Amino acid sequence: MNADLDTPVLDDHMHLDPVHGRGVEAAAEFADNGGTHLLVVNKPSWHLLEDLPSGAADFREVFDLTVDVVERASEVLPGRAWPVLGVHPALISQLVDDGRDPAEARDLMQTGLDVAAEYVADGPALGLKSGRPHYDVSDAVWEASNDVMKRGFDLAAEADCAIQLHAEGGEDFTEVAEWAEDRGLPAGRVVKHYSGGRLQGITKSVISNKEDLEVAIEEDEPFMMETDYIDDPDRPGAVLGVKTVPRRVRWLLEEGHEEAVRRAHVETPAAVYDIDTEGTLE
Repeated sequence: MNADLDTPVLDDHMHLDPVHGRGVEAAAEFADNGGTHLLVVNKPSWHLLEDLPSGAADFREVFDLTVDVVERASEVLPGRAWPVLGVHPALISQLVDDGRDPAEARDLMQTGLDVAAEYVADGPALGLKSGRPHYDVSDAVWEASNDVMKRGFDLAAEADCAIQLHAEGGEDFTEVAEWAEDRGLPAGRVVKHYSGGRLQGITKSVISNKEDLEVAIEEDEPFMMETDYIDDPDRPGAVLGVKTVPRRVRWLLEEGHEEAVRRAHVETPAAVYDIDTEGTLE
């Protein structure tokens, strides 16, 4: 058990960049400050590779880099780290700007998700990552992006795993929940990363600002905590620094929110990802 905080401390969405960033060093800093478990989401392919992906092999290269850094991160954590693999929804804009039409971009991104699902089926990855742009796009790009996300739901249902979404702001994701349920994926296994404290339809992974966490606790619903740390040497500490989740857990415990801490770091991860953050602690 985490001797300092006496609880598992999970960051539900963090990036580790083994090519340009701190990589395992960031995970070690997380552990030094009380963190125990990480869900590490692969960085967008164009951040790790010099070129945009053109086929399955390029996605495999990104996923292999992520799996490797996660394995090494697990060695420095009191608990462990798991990879979450998939495609960043902004890739569609990169591909369209590069000359592909939205349907071609959709097909390539769905190929990336197909490859990611293999990593879930074969064991190293815990879940999938998809979503849709959080900025204004054309109707064709929006429709294609929803098709990519729906493919993610199909694959997550088939693999019996969770899927994290990068999507627009807002609190009503009941339509998205219906799309998942229609494909055999329980809505509770769909996670909106970078969520505020209030969300309808799917599970919220709350960006760990105090005010957002206070709202999540008031809502009295399942939630998790994240930093969306991006491990970019040009933007140190962005989005939130690696120390943030352990610090917020310490603050929540000082404020008497033991039940909320258990919900965010033990109960919700178990329900969503089928992971045991207590049993995987040294």
